[in-house]
Amino acid sequence: MNTPFFSVIVVSRNAGDKLQKTVASILQQTFGDLEILIKDAGSTDGSLETVLADPRIRLICRKDAGIYDGMNEALACAQGEFIYFLNCGDLLHDEKVLSAVHEAALPHAGERAILYGDVIERRTGQRVAANPKMTHFAMYRYLPCHQACFYTRNLFAARAFDTRYRVRADYEHFLYAVLREGAGTYGLPLVIADYEGGGYSETEKGRALSAKEHREITEKYFTRRELFCYRAYLVVSLQPLREKLAGGKHTAAAYDAVKNAVYQIRRGHGSKSQ
Repeated sequence: MNTPFFSVIVVSRNAGDKLQKTVASILQQTFGDLEILIKDAGSTDGSLETVLADPRIRLICRKDAGIYDGMNEALACAQGEFIYFLNCGDLLHDEKVLSAVHEAALPHAGERAILYGDVIERRTGQRVAANPKMTHFAMYRYLPCHQACFYTRNLFAARAFDTRYRVRADYEHFLYAVLREGAGTYGLPLVIADYEGGGYSETEKGRALSAKEHREITEKYFTRRELFCYRAYLVVSLQPLREKLAGGKHTAAAYDAVKNAVYQIRRGHGSKSQ
């Protein structure tokens, strides 16, 4: 069997028509050398029956212990050179996304690498730009969501997502891949996905758990000096206020315009970090 270039993993459970829409955005891609792994945890709403028949789709139907456990089960079956995760309800931005990522990824096939881009947050309609250079501070503060990231499959060879983390396992694995496995990070000036949002991590309880897991994870990967400096900087730079501006219906556009302009300047100075 030929190895597909991309393995696109979609984890679902009673997703309704969101599953069909997400899969359709993948099948509409002009680049076709891919497999789609749908890991379903026991849907009873008939959503699997809405998935279009296509030989590139593989269904993995069994219970799991949550989204990251489901992602791990799909990873164990993935055969592609690059792994990509797309949640139910999220969509590839247009039909040429995978073609553009394929062109950028070819030079890094066989390496340990993560390629990432931007997303459109559908709630606010704004383009959420990822930092073009993954410095230690950038990785402490904010990472692109996994819907914007493409990973070489070898980054999951030693271990997959740590399911002890309910909302930050993808964040922890990114740090592990870069700071322990030496993965190169490559920012792409592309919109990868239209991100639905509104999940558990954005609820009040989810945000509290996210903050707790962020503290625990960063204490594993950064020195005490780094943590002190980063936390102090976020305090003096009014991070809580900036987060409200970024998420506000009437302020997100202005905030993202400024941030995107800064990142565009940085992209001109190169995109590879350690």
